[in-house]
Amino acid sequence: MQHRFAPTRYGQIHYAEEGTGEPVLLLHQTPRSWDEYRDVLGLLGTTHRAVAPDTPGFGLSDGPAERWTIEAFAAGILDLLDALGLDAVTLVGHHTGAVVAVEIAAAAADRVSALVLSGMPYVDAARREQVATGRPPIDHVERAADGSHLQRLWDNRAPYYPADRPDLLERLVHDAVAVLDRVEEGHEAVNRYRMEDRIGLVTAPALVLCGELDTFSRPDVGKILDAIPGSESALLPGTGVPSVDHRPELFADTVRTWLSAR
Repeated sequence: MQHRFAPTRYGQIHYAEEGTGEPVLLLHQTPRSWDEYRDVLGLLGTTHRAVAPDTPGFGLSDGPAERWTIEAFAAGILDLLDALGLDAVTLVGHHTGAVVAVEIAAAAADRVSALVLSGMPYVDAARREQVATGRPPIDHVERAADGSHLQRLWDNRAPYYPADRPDLLERLVHDAVAVLDRVEEGHEAVNRYRMEDRIGLVTAPALVLCGELDTFSRPDVGKILDAIPGSESALLPGTGVPSVDHRPELFADTVRTWLSAR
């Protein structure tokens, strides 16, 4: 596995990569980093050139100084493709990363050969209204002098993570602390995004993935399938929101099997 930086309009983007072959770009959820795909990289890297960047503003990547948007994240990733000399790639996105992948596929269809959307929420007017009328923040916490805000970070996400894998939650909290001042902005960017205006522009073959236990996103799978004609779906058993790092073998095998069958 190699770690490198590439220039973009926002500064440097950090990415990790492994393997050779057809490129697969892996986009993480908010507020994670490339580390979400740490175990998947080596698995996909046996057959593909697997690249996992830190989305602009997360991990070690520079990001926009202004309010974060899905469009800004997508622009930074397109700059990364240019810097790496990649004309077209398979995009794999998880939660926020999947929304970013949709925007890239809509804005630059010729750069996306295939699309894997994992745990993606469907963002339309009804969802934006629901969020605007009082849904609590997902990760935002107020700093406390005694450090109790770190416990609240943990507690906010604990219901979505397996109780027997505290290491997975530790990895999320580690990434969240690194962007604590802007930890909610990725979620806010998702909930402002006008997906209903953009998803119809997707022309790449698409696989809609979701963890069986992902109660946050699983109800939206049907809407996504309806919005992308010809798309396929797969359910990942025994896992939920953290499917990428909870079941990396299953995740990588599902992606690889679908790609090999195309």
